[in-house]
Amino acid sequence: MFMLRGVGKYIFGDSTKQDIIQLDQGLLYIVRPNSVKGYSECIREPDADHSSSFKDAAATIRRTSTHYHYQLVIQRAYEEGEEELVDDAEDVDDTKDEKTFLLDESLHLRSTIRDGQAVFAWRDLSGDPGDLYEFICDPSAQPSSVHMFELVAIQCQFERRYKRSHETATEQELHQFSFSDAPIPSASSTAVSPTAQVRKAPETPARRSRKQLPALAPTVAPNAMPAPEIQEILTRETAELHLFDVSTGTFVLQEQKVTATVSEVGQWQYWLDIEGQNKVWLGQPVIADINPVFNFEYLSFIFNHHTDDGSYSWLLRFKDMETEENFQEGLMRALWEQLNEQKWIKAKDQEREYVLEAFQDITMEDAPEGEEEEEEFEDVEEHLDNQSEEYDTDEEEDDTHVKGKQSDGKENSQLAVGYKHDRSFVVRGSKIGVFKHTANNELEFQTNISKVQTPKGKLFEPKKVMLHGEDTGLIMQDENNPHSLYKMDLEYGKVVDEWKVHEDIPIDIFAPESIPNTLLTSSRSAANQNYQKFAQMTNEQTFLGLSHNALYRVDPRLSGNKLVDSELKQYVSKNDFSAAATTEKGYIAVASSKGDIRMFDRLGINAKTHIPALGEAIFGLDVSADGRWVLATCRTYILLIDALQQEGKNEGKLGFEKAFPKDAKPRPRRLCLNPSHVAQMQAETRKPLSFTAAKFNTGLDADETAIITSTGPFMVTWNLKRVVAGKRDPYTLKRYAEEVKADNFRFGSDKNVIVALPNEVNMVGRQSFKKPTRESISTPVRQLRSRDIIVNSPY
Repeated sequence: MFMLRGVGKYIFGDSTKQDIIQLDQGLLYIVRPNSVKGYSECIREPDADHSSSFKDAAATIRRTSTHYHYQLVIQRAYEEGEEELVDDAEDVDDTKDEKTFLLDESLHLRSTIRDGQAVFAWRDLSGDPGDLYEFICDPSAQPSSVHMFELVAIQCQFERRYKRSHETATEQELHQFSFSDAPIPSASSTAVSPTAQVRKAPETPARRSRKQLPALAPTVAPNAMPAPEIQEILTRETAELHLFDVSTGTFVLQEQKVTATVSEVGQWQYWLDIEGQNKVWLGQPVIADINPVFNFEYLSFIFNHHTDDGSYSWLLRFKDMETEENFQEGLMRALWEQLNEQKWIKAKDQEREYVLEAFQDITMEDAPEGEEEEEEFEDVEEHLDNQSEEYDTDEEEDDTHVKGKQSDGKENSQLAVGYKHDRSFVVRGSKIGVFKHTANNELEFQTNISKVQTPKGKLFEPKKVMLHGEDTGLIMQDENNPHSLYKMDLEYGKVVDEWKVHEDIPIDIFAPESIPNTLLTSSRSAANQNYQKFAQMTNEQTFLGLSHNALYRVDPRLSGNKLVDSELKQYVSKNDFSAAATTEKGYIAVASSKGDIRMFDRLGINAKTHIPALGEAIFGLDVSADGRWVLATCRTYILLIDALQQEGKNEGKLGFEKAFPKDAKPRPRRLCLNPSHVAQMQAETRKPLSFTAAKFNTGLDADETAIITSTGPFMVTWNLKRVVAGKRDPYTLKRYAEEVKADNFRFGSDKNVIVALPNEVNMVGRQSFKKPTRESISTPVRQLRSRDIIVNSPY
């Protein structure tokens, strides 16, 4: 009965989820052996239509707000798109879609196998003697998942009775909560009460696609790579070892006791080795791709391992917190030194603590009811119509859905979304396509700028682009000329000017800025304040420029070099500046390839606040309009930093205005994908995780509510309110068949995203994003005529 206890402990202890474990397909019956109401009945709400029945339901074991108390929850499944529509409803009664039972021994919860299907049964404590509920699992349910579900239920009941962790329980104590001897009367679908009128649910395209997914073989650990010669051992600890099984979606115990060793094997080279009693399980370099996540509440460490044959997700579970802390410090020292090429001991104590805390898995608690507003999606009726008309997976895709590809060998590479005139501009080689945003959230191809060339007639492919001057101009850079920029007049579709920035200082990064600080006074107008983050919406000419170690203003109106000498801040050391962003008040955030962030209130001075590096390079940066949130993109994770000081003499001030105390740096929220989702994604694509620059939605007088990024063929969006409130699983995703090249929100909206694929440009609704599951990760989306408008890319 308890042979999978080690696995159950991990599933039980995954604090990233409120839901501990779930069986996602089944039917719920109530059985009344002694009742005149009818022998058995598929549960359905009184006076409800058939869509409110539990003929397609999920069984979940869920945490409650009370320690050591858990619930068994039966929730009817939503059909595709229906959940978003429910979220939009103002007076929806969630209780009719969910039945909850306190997990107590009085339920006599037990399971059996009947006609090849697993069945769970428990007493109906509010019914007549002998009444009970039965949850009949779908035939596709894995035996290991069923076994694990019952084991976790037993552990929950133990904790409720004894008010202590199930990890301290003996086999005999757990056995008290096994009621397998109690018989389970059969619920018969042919003996349904006449009042139930149960009808077979129509097979939706979502169900059809789910059934069509091929069965996967159990994940088998790959052969371990031999370790290089060890120069120094950084840490060596014992732990349990688990491997994520893609076919069942669970971590499976591999060995009860292994030795995990982190070693230095060369100059700035480190190695992770896991060895069992009779075999070496794992050997791999310590690099950012391992995507490390530590959870101290449940003494676990999850990481990824990539080979030529695929990607794997491993879990180490330690015996106590001290052991995990020792292992974490050794691993993070290796990762930090490998990325920074600097000894860990040279880092300040506060910086080391900052790094260690950032890689811990924050235990999320549900926000109080009513505090978080649910997302509202527009065009609900149209959404329903589109589902019924367009979601037909039996149809072959035709050229009305996806336009033909070009034969020029080029791909879409960059996207600039307009602020002023509802236009988007997509760079493809030396061409630029212009697309109009229509009132019904579609894209309409307008024109093609077929040749991007200098005023002297030299053809080039823009390396970076930025809209400028009320979206009338496009500033571009030729990577072969790092000291100059070019201005394209979008009305004429040609480059009209070349701006030489400086003979000795290159311009590696440029970003919109506001009115020059020399013109801003303490009495700056509200109008100016509102438009500083959105300088492209004004006729403002100046903008920010950065080299690897300098920050300055560029003024195209100057004769000769365009760099403003009086507003140049140059650093002696090589800081490797890599990204910049501004707020509505003109505050500036600058990040580097070293991974640190500087916050300025104006140009030409030292930074007010310096956020230390976690190790991985930052290549994308965004800031909320009010300066509260800083969003930094690394290759394998995203950092969300609260710039508002919560205590001390500068309480209520932003890090742009006043420096954070040395011992009170803001703890970053590290937004990363669940390692098991990463393992599934990389098993599908055979490509490592690599995010595009993440961005907030933005708009005049609009709060930032969402974050968008992509990796490979997956677009990922985080709900900012859920992240800040500490909600679990705050991201959804959408998979395409091809790699996503660029993405951004439509200006003024958090509902619509513009995405550039290699040969297509789409406008998609966020309601079409899915929760990460095997189905949503494995299945590329259909291109739809009405909800995902695809524009022919051959400009």
